Amino acid sequence: MGSLGRTGLRALWLLLSVCSARALLPSEPRDGRSLVWQRGAPLGSRVRRSAVPDKSPSSDGTCRPPMAFQDVLEKETHLGKFDPSGELSLVWVGDGTGVILVLTTYEIPLIIISYGQSKLYRSEDYGKTFEDITSLINNTYIRTEFGMGLGPENSGKVVLVADVSGGSTGGLIFRSSDFAQTFARTDLPFHPLRPVSYNPEDSKCLMLISVHYDLWISKDFGESWELIHKSVCSAKWGPENMILITTTSVNETCYLSGMALSLTMKRTSDYGKTFKALKEHVHSFGLWGRFLLASVMEEDRIKRKIHVSQDHGDTWNVAQLPSVTHEQFYSVLAANDDMVFIHVDDEGDTGCGTIYTSDDRGIVYSKSLERHLYTKTGGETDFTNVTSLRGVFITSVLSEDNSIHSVISFDRGGEWSPINKPENTECDSTAKDKAKCSLHIHAQYSMSQNLAVPLPPLSEPNAIGIVIAHGSVGDAVSVANPNVYLSDDGGYSWTRVLRGPHHYAILDSGGLIVAIQQSEMPVNTIKFSTDEGQCWFFYNFSKDPLMFTGLASEPGARSLNVTVWGYQPGFLHRIWLSYTIDFAVLLKQSCENEDYTPWLAHSTDPGAPSDGCVLGYKEQYQRLKKSSMCQNGRDYLVGRESVNCSCTLDDYMCDFGYFRKENDSTCLEQPELQGHELDLCINGEEEKLTTKGYRKIPGDKCTGGINPVRQELDMKKKCTNDLPDIYQKTQEKSATSSVALILSVVVVLLVAVAAAIMIVKKYICGGRFLVHRYSVLRQHVDTQGDEHLDTNIVESGRRSGYHDDSDEDLLE
Repeated sequence: MGSLGRTGLRALWLLLSVCSARALLPSEPRDGRSLVWQRGAPLGSRVRRSAVPDKSPSSDGTCRPPMAFQDVLEKETHLGKFDPSGELSLVWVGDGTGVILVLTTYEIPLIIISYGQSKLYRSEDYGKTFEDITSLINNTYIRTEFGMGLGPENSGKVVLVADVSGGSTGGLIFRSSDFAQTFARTDLPFHPLRPVSYNPEDSKCLMLISVHYDLWISKDFGESWELIHKSVCSAKWGPENMILITTTSVNETCYLSGMALSLTMKRTSDYGKTFKALKEHVHSFGLWGRFLLASVMEEDRIKRKIHVSQDHGDTWNVAQLPSVTHEQFYSVLAANDDMVFIHVDDEGDTGCGTIYTSDDRGIVYSKSLERHLYTKTGGETDFTNVTSLRGVFITSVLSEDNSIHSVISFDRGGEWSPINKPENTECDSTAKDKAKCSLHIHAQYSMSQNLAVPLPPLSEPNAIGIVIAHGSVGDAVSVANPNVYLSDDGGYSWTRVLRGPHHYAILDSGGLIVAIQQSEMPVNTIKFSTDEGQCWFFYNFSKDPLMFTGLASEPGARSLNVTVWGYQPGFLHRIWLSYTIDFAVLLKQSCENEDYTPWLAHSTDPGAPSDGCVLGYKEQYQRLKKSSMCQNGRDYLVGRESVNCSCTLDDYMCDFGYFRKENDSTCLEQPELQGHELDLCINGEEEKLTTKGYRKIPGDKCTGGINPVRQELDMKKKCTNDLPDIYQKTQEKSATSSVALILSVVVVLLVAVAAAIMIVKKYICGGRFLVHRYSVLRQHVDTQGDEHLDTNIVESGRRSGYHDDSDEDLLE
């Protein structure tokens, strides 16, 4: 799930097929949004169009007559037309530099071979004007599946991977270290399999895996390369120039018959001169802050467990989590230096599982949310980290009737509750239970089901409290066209701000929001709001409507420039256009102290005391007044003050072996664990856990107040069992009664077969079909059931979307 607000180097990838013109979404890898450029008018020419204002903001929350902005915006609307192309990539090089690279590619399939060409363009003014710099790469055809490899932070480094003839012994790259002002060519001694990986601590050090699974590194920014290990399936940079890899003894492959192999994890801290073996039988691994997590095959080679290390693999602990089989998966949903969110798939093809949250060691886990929606076949989950307010997460759960419901947590998964119904809406007419009417958010799952949802929820760390999302109001997620809803307090309260699906973007740290309605008809109107969606202006950015494909703005939400991408249909080819609008000319005045007002975060929950204490402390921010017509500016820093609170039960999550029901703060013992001693295996020593069911949320800063009794007593006994003791005891108990159950199972199966025959006759043979309300049973029928989730381990030459290792979700 890509984020436009990442620190360091900012990039936005825009890819589009000439045939489909369907936009990629900003949560996908490479932050994709779609556009294509076409040869036409001079690049950067200005266009003068009419503006149709709607309403403007007022300090009392109402909308007053519109302000005059027509002439102002017309002078800063810039038209771009580009060469014919089938695919386009766009990246911002650096943060706040204004440098944009646009790479267009065009491929013509011939009888025996394909002919392709690329064009490279560069802008220094945020896309208002572009220069054709194709000559810098010798008019070479660039392989867009590798993208444009950008260096960390503001290094100004760019790597392009070129296409070469089939008989070549190695690949070809073009390198720039001066923000694409010049490029140097380098012939590689190998063919790359995956995109280039930069050392985050030294941008001169690069890493690539070849099509033969050899690991190569360069310490001089790609000028020379050294082979450091063979049969490498995955490799990641760690801290202090560390490289972590998984390797196999099977020659030249990491993937056989649809199954990932059992791998060895190794580490080098001297760029491959020496390697240390860390773990055997590794299925996949990931590094998040101080946590190194590995999914490890157990002795039966059927089940896997999560192993955790806080010293980069020198010592390990087995996470206190249930095992999974090859038909199940683990997925890290979110992580920081305090705690880890892990989804554990349920047995069977249910489309859901359980979210567990860790202690501050990443070892002991507690149930956070059951029946969490996460499909196995497509790997879609609605889990969303609301970056504009600490501790807030939104996701979806699957009910027993297969309907889908949205839930929200304001305390890092300690409690989950339905999302409050917006006051300016009514419950959907399809709702079966009006009393359970709430807001349901459309995210990745809705998009995977081809609903009219162009974008997932959007928030930015520097736009405090703002969340924009598509949603429906009812007792479950609806398949009807959604509306756009906005929260200005991190998800406590919501307002419908736009009817129908829209593309949207946050600019100027939340001081400006722009949107364009999704439509199958040509459009020429962009909507913008300076008061967080209360009132909207309508601006016609072009005389002739165009087929709209997407909005693009610089990642980080600090810019006041936005570009509208689309095309005009032509007889032989489409003419692709871009309109870049600079709203800085409208919001000329910089915001002063009087333009801001204090706001206490987490103080607007109607069902709780409005003291703002969440995770042990309260925070007060200085936020822009909705009536202020000024710009925060690129250098804007959010003003905040914090103070600690006394501890309450809200500062505790359920301990190992306990869980909370939805919308309930009481921790209950898991039924399957009742009557068992809670024995843990920590650092190879057996520990007995004495608990009242609560443990403090990692990172919580409260002091004094309530302090539930919790003690881990070292039993001075070694423990080597990979299974947590409590789960092992439960399984042993089940095994002793398995024989007695066999006859019962046989009887049940016979009854089930008879019932199945009756169902087939009644619903299928009789011409009727079982109907599910927006069910996860709507899977892609051509998806193989035994495929592993989000794996990047594929056979040589087999094309696949690039993802991180199996068992881990992208954490961006």
